[in-house]
Amino acid sequence: MTIAEQVALLSEGTISVLPREELIKKIERKGKLTIKLGVDPTAPDLHLGHAVVLSKLRQFQDFGHHIIFLLGTFTTRIGDPTGKSKTRPTLSDEQIENNAKTYFEQVQKILDPQKLTIRYNSEWMDILSSKDFVTLCSKVTLAQMITREDFAKRLKENQPIALHEILYPLIQGYDSVELKADVEIGGTDQTFNLLMGRYLQEQYNQEPQVVITLPLLEGLDGVQKMSKSLNNYIGLSERAENAYGKILSISDELMWRYYNVLLYMSENEIVIHKEAIEHGNEHPLVLKKQLAYKIVERFWSQQEATDAQIQFETLFQKRDFSQAQEIVLPLKDYTIVALIKNIEEALSLSQIRRLISEGAVSVNEKKKNDPFEIISLSDNSLDTILRIGKHRIFRIKR
Repeated sequence: MTIAEQVALLSEGTISVLPREELIKKIERKGKLTIKLGVDPTAPDLHLGHAVVLSKLRQFQDFGHHIIFLLGTFTTRIGDPTGKSKTRPTLSDEQIENNAKTYFEQVQKILDPQKLTIRYNSEWMDILSSKDFVTLCSKVTLAQMITREDFAKRLKENQPIALHEILYPLIQGYDSVELKADVEIGGTDQTFNLLMGRYLQEQYNQEPQVVITLPLLEGLDGVQKMSKSLNNYIGLSERAENAYGKILSISDELMWRYYNVLLYMSENEIVIHKEAIEHGNEHPLVLKKQLAYKIVERFWSQQEATDAQIQFETLFQKRDFSQAQEIVLPLKDYTIVALIKNIEEALSLSQIRRLISEGAVSVNEKKKNDPFEIISLSDNSLDTILRIGKHRIFRIKR
């Protein structure tokens, strides 16, 4: 493959490559580039939104480039202000360390660990002298910082901005100086921070990095970007059948977005499928099942995708609940809220109450509207069947 063909493939699915000509020249001159991705371990789970960027890194790996997966063990203490209307709460060092441990295991679903370097930005930030830090701050003006969209918006709305938040893009940019990155990859919401790395490298007399941005993946609600804090995510560490079911729960319109961003289906192909549905030649559920299968196959395994599809068809089309996930609980009596919380710990109490009020919860095929109704689990061999939403069914035993 020629360099031009390689860059064309690497550019597929991206929003921007800034500047594209420099990427071609870098590969021509160096052959093997250093590609950087920075992730703050703010939570223990990576999700399909992260998979968009990780998949692009895998392409770079396959072309022989050097990948640095940078864990923001220092920047996590600050909290990335991107898209936030208020200052984020800080995490303890213990929380950050525990979250970071899970990340390497999860990225191996997509990246080749033998061709991957893990770094931590606390390596250099914890030992940076106050003199060097002031020198770093002198490279950028306050006017540059407050042009960032979310800062400008908060200022306009008279929302406070903590000084350490303004320093976040500066520190992320300095990571690129320390790593001498040739390319940095991130979501479109990271554009300002990525360009800051390019700018600071020039200030430190380094060759500036190429910035590659990728689309943000909307969460299950189809509105906000996929996020653990919003509980609209599909975690890479989830059971494959849970991921399969969650994908089937998305709207028909959001399905096309997932096809495009996660499976690289072209806009022309999407138009063809939409027209086929309009003329009755294809059914949205069939296409959604294909989407769920292909995503699970890609980020879990072919066997798990097959098993998840068989389980779905058994549960929802043949209504054989013996194939539902089995949960064993110790007590006999639970309120509906407590029952769900014991099974879906990631759901907040307000989210559980909302599901109940929307009629999305049933026990033994009877909808439940009272969050405080007592459910008594059977002492005999009969299971209690709990359904949450359209595609989550559990067999509960004592």
